[in-house]
Amino acid sequence: MYFRCRNCGGNTVYSPERHGMYCPYCESEGSGERAEGQTGALTVCPNCGGEVAVEEHTSATQCPYCDSYLIFNERVEGRYAPRMMIPFQMGKESCKKLLRDKFKRCLFAPVDFLSEVRLNSMQGYYVPYWFYDYDTSCFFQGEGTKIRVWRSGDKEYTETSVYAINRSMDIRFEKIPADASEKMPDDVMDLMAPFQYDQMVEFEPKFMSGFHGEKYNMTADVTEMRARSLMKADAEKLLRESYAGYNAVKTIQQDVRVKDSRTMYGLLPVWKYIYRYKEQDYPFYVNGQTGKIVGTAPFSNGRFMVYVGTLWACLTAILALLQVLLGLL
Repeated sequence: MYFRCRNCGGNTVYSPERHGMYCPYCESEGSGERAEGQTGALTVCPNCGGEVAVEEHTSATQCPYCDSYLIFNERVEGRYAPRMMIPFQMGKESCKKLLRDKFKRCLFAPVDFLSEVRLNSMQGYYVPYWFYDYDTSCFFQGEGTKIRVWRSGDKEYTETSVYAINRSMDIRFEKIPADASEKMPDDVMDLMAPFQYDQMVEFEPKFMSGFHGEKYNMTADVTEMRARSLMKADAEKLLRESYAGYNAVKTIQQDVRVKDSRTMYGLLPVWKYIYRYKEQDYPFYVNGQTGKIVGTAPFSNGRFMVYVGTLWACLTAILALLQVLLGLL
């Protein structure tokens, strides 16, 4: 499927700035209507009939011939139908500004690192995620030690008190995310958090027009270990906070049990910019909702040497001027 403008026939896309469908050809808003192609073949563009390269898990892409954004029915419906999603809240121009503001002080980055041509290659992706809800029962048993020191006259006294600690808490966790994409690095996707889940909406294909997307590559049982690890770490942190105030705590027994769990499949927005420098890729990821950036700027030895050379030339000139001035005194 793709979305066609009912006014001019051009491909309409979802605009994060306008929060709705937009036609970049006639600049009309809200004029998009869903259109199906003449063939169900994934490799044929339903708009122009051109051959489109489609990877195994691609659910949305752009035709290289007519530039239409295509959404593949088979990969957003049935068992691959997302239940919820967060539509892009930040457009490409906003992300360009964020990247420039963040890395403008990187004096030794390559000259074209933040150039318009390079940044135009940035693409928005809807990344598949599994979300896990857990109802847990958490228990802690241990010994807490408190030490009190005081002086009386010329003597110092130390009192050590040992207390039995018992904590029992029922904790509910909602929407713990674990990305289900093999292409996206797990550590980076974890750093994309937090997302603001109050902006989640029911899935609609129109939100994907204008962006790239994937269906889930890994099933919920495969990614759940990551979610459970995050849940357990948070539960243990809440338990520790409940018995804070001791000088030392000895753990006797601790347990986090899952009483009930639920799983939901959805999509989250991420901008991706890959800068290639000296045969090496430098990927940058931007949270398409909050603008959080993950990535490290490349280092240009050439710019560093130019900077050092310029600094040295300035210092040499200053020393020479001082010598002339001293000679005139």
